[in-house]
Amino acid sequence: MRDSGLRDKIALVTGAAGGIGTAVVRQLVAEGVRVVATDRDEAGVSTLANELGAAVIPALLDVRSSEAVDALVARIEGDIGPIDLLAHVAGVLSHEPVTSLSDAEWERVLDINATGVFRVGRAVARVMQPRKRGAMVVVSSNAAGIPRHAMAAYAASKAAATMFTRCLGLELAPHGIRCNIVAPGSTLTPMQTGMWADEHGAARVIAGTLETFKAGIPLAKLATPDDIADAVLFLLSARAGHVTMADLYVDGGATLRG
Repeated sequence: MRDSGLRDKIALVTGAAGGIGTAVVRQLVAEGVRVVATDRDEAGVSTLANELGAAVIPALLDVRSSEAVDALVARIEGDIGPIDLLAHVAGVLSHEPVTSLSDAEWERVLDINATGVFRVGRAVARVMQPRKRGAMVVVSSNAAGIPRHAMAAYAASKAAATMFTRCLGLELAPHGIRCNIVAPGSTLTPMQTGMWADEHGAARVIAGTLETFKAGIPLAKLATPDDIADAVLFLLSARAGHVTMADLYVDGGATLRG
C-alpha cells in the first residue's frame, strides 16, 4: 500500500475540541503526525492532549482575531517547526430564519465561519509559500451548495469559506501547495444533536422533511466524525497529491451531487 506521506509532519488543527476536529486530531496522531490542536475550548484541547500524549500540543485560539492567528502561527514556526498541514475545522451553527436574523448573529457567523477561514488560511499560506510545499483542508458543509431552511447565515458563511479556499488553492498551486474542501452533511456531533427536539431526531434527519424542502440521506445513516476525518486525511495525504481545489461532499448522497 502506498504510504500516506504524513508521518513526522506538523499539523495545525482548528476546532480540535469538537467532534470532527477531535477525530481529525486522533487520526493524524495515528499516522505519526505532530499536531497543534487549537480551539476556544481550552479545557477540551487540554483533555485531548492528555489522552494522546506528547504528539498533541494544545493551544487556545479564537479565529476571530487576526493578531491571535498570526501570533500562533509564528509561535508554531519558531518553537515547534514548519507547518506542513492545516485542517481548519472551527465553525459555528446558526439556525434562524432571515426575518428574525439579527445583524449581530449574521456578523458572528460570517466572522467565524468565513473570515476565520481567511485569517487562518492567509497566515498559513504566508509561511508555506516560501517553502513551496504543504496541504490545507477546510471543513465546510453541504449547506454551502444547497439552500437550507432557517440556515441562511450558516449556508452563506460556508459558501464563502468554500470559494475562498478554492481561490487560495488557485493562487498557491504554482507553489506546490494544495487546498481542498470537505463538505459534510448531517454528522453525529453535538452541533447536530443540539438541533433535535427528541429521540426521533436522527430518524427525521435521515428521512428528510418535505415542509422544509430538505432531502433525506440515501445511505440511510448519519455520518460519524471519523467518516469526515477519513476524507480530511485523504486530502492532506500524499495519496491526494494531484488533487487541489476539490470540494468533496461527504453526506451520504443527501445533496444528490458529488
